[in-house]
Amino acid sequence: MSRQKERRQHPRKILPTPEVGIVHPHYQEREGEQFSGEVKDTLLVYLINVSEGGFLLESLHKLEVNTEVNLWTRLPQTNDWQAVLGKVVWTEPSPIKSGSYLVGVEFLQLAPSAHRTRPALDPHKRRMYPGDLEFLIASPLFHGIPLEAKCPLLDRMTSIQVKKGERFISQGDEGHTFYVIQEGSCVVNVEKNGTKHAISRLRSGDIVGEIALLTGEPRTANVDAETDMVLWCLTRKQFDSLATDYPDLLDFLTDLVTRRFTTEKVTANKTIGKYVISEIIGRGGWSIVYKGLHKSLNMPVAIKMLKHDMAMNKEFAEKFHNEAKTVASLNHDNIVRVYDIEELFRTIFIIMEYLEGLPLDYILYRMPKLTVPKALDILLQVCTGLSYAHDQGIVHQDIKPANIFIQLDGRTKIVDFGLSCPPGTIDCSLPGTIYYMSPEQIEGETIDERTDIYSFGIMAYEMLTGQRPFLEEDAAKLLELHLKEEVPDPRDLAPDLPYELNYFIKRATQKDPSARFKSVWEIIRDLQPLADKLGVERRPQTDKRRKMMNLFLFYQDEQQLVLNKLVEDFNRQIKEIGAELKVTTVDKV
Repeated sequence: MSRQKERRQHPRKILPTPEVGIVHPHYQEREGEQFSGEVKDTLLVYLINVSEGGFLLESLHKLEVNTEVNLWTRLPQTNDWQAVLGKVVWTEPSPIKSGSYLVGVEFLQLAPSAHRTRPALDPHKRRMYPGDLEFLIASPLFHGIPLEAKCPLLDRMTSIQVKKGERFISQGDEGHTFYVIQEGSCVVNVEKNGTKHAISRLRSGDIVGEIALLTGEPRTANVDAETDMVLWCLTRKQFDSLATDYPDLLDFLTDLVTRRFTTEKVTANKTIGKYVISEIIGRGGWSIVYKGLHKSLNMPVAIKMLKHDMAMNKEFAEKFHNEAKTVASLNHDNIVRVYDIEELFRTIFIIMEYLEGLPLDYILYRMPKLTVPKALDILLQVCTGLSYAHDQGIVHQDIKPANIFIQLDGRTKIVDFGLSCPPGTIDCSLPGTIYYMSPEQIEGETIDERTDIYSFGIMAYEMLTGQRPFLEEDAAKLLELHLKEEVPDPRDLAPDLPYELNYFIKRATQKDPSARFKSVWEIIRDLQPLADKLGVERRPQTDKRRKMMNLFLFYQDEQQLVLNKLVEDFNRQIKEIGAELKVTTVDKV
């Protein structure tokens, strides 16, 4: 009871949003005592409430009672910082956040010169002060991290000072630490055959050594201080331990990779296996898409990178990788081709064919209502692609205009099969966009081909009427409409809509999956006669067409015997996958 009275002897002002404060404990004034846990010069804390007599703090570290501290905090409603001297009067585990402590600090006096009177415990490091904290928070790398994760991350970072001419990263050494440059500059160089080759100069705000957090591979270059420097450091081990408790921090790794691919010159650091990345061409909730180039074939590709919060979920990553391999086996004119899968930088990259044209959602935005022939052409192409995928046991699960791509020649491609799942499964990891979700998706029930048919019918309604059937923007209400309300008759908005298309939409969007089309081929069967009548010439691909690849091998006569053995081995492997190799010899090329 006595402590409760002590906490409330002064009126408290609870802050609407906790402020980040800086604490410098006075460990050196308690020599001879043993401190449990990690002894830190600087602690980042949340200021929960204030009163004339003291403060309530939330800290990641336990502070012993009677420890004196210097607390740096921002004055309410201003941007000014002040330092106060205080004493810990009580501490206890937080009842809300595991691993955190609530700390009551009694106000002793203002301490405007605190930073000049308290040296750091380690002479090679220095304490953090308001200017340092503001520098780090303002860094672009920290912008996307929520406050609750930002404070623990910054709390783990330590500052070191490097003298001019000192090397703080050595080529070939183990990579385990990442640096943010606050002051000074350094030169990155590579040693080859005893000669040093300068690569770049880095200054305040730049990062160096980030590959340590991404891969932990040996350092690929030296980094020498060009001037005296102040660096903020974070180890891979520290980051990984934090990411377990704060999954939002994994976005930090995604930002590191993105920064690496979009700010550096074309070097090996911008390559993914056989592919060189050039620019970002798309972003989604779970991935970032880059334009790239096959280095030896000079072939443009699209490279989709799974964000780290997804990729570092072991169960999801394994499932996603297996699905990606299945999708890579799909070979159809109306499905985007997947060429390769790479696992680098602690995430997964999907290498796909690069498409030129426009996504259907953009076309609908610019021209809301499509003509019947144009819509029918697109719908039949999507049908044939979906039917092929379903035959291979793949349900897309996210059919919507944004995932239908119209190429310059009118060829339609279904993209983003990375969201797909095997038929008959429940609770796929990434649900489709709510505007097109089927009732069974919403309720977490079994998913099969008819799930795609429902989303396809909603998309067709939008293509032919100029708007979605349910215009509600509130997510909860929209899901309720998908569950309970019948899709309006398309002819209410498009009176001239042919009967076949009207029937298709109404049947495809039935709430009960058993009332929908049983397969996409039933839709093709119903719509193809209308396409023939309207002169839609593009017909569905009904069989697998053989393709041919040309390879040219140049050799000398003395290499003939070795090459014959290699070709025989190659031909054996070719036959194992069901392909065929034809060899033609041409003399004197």
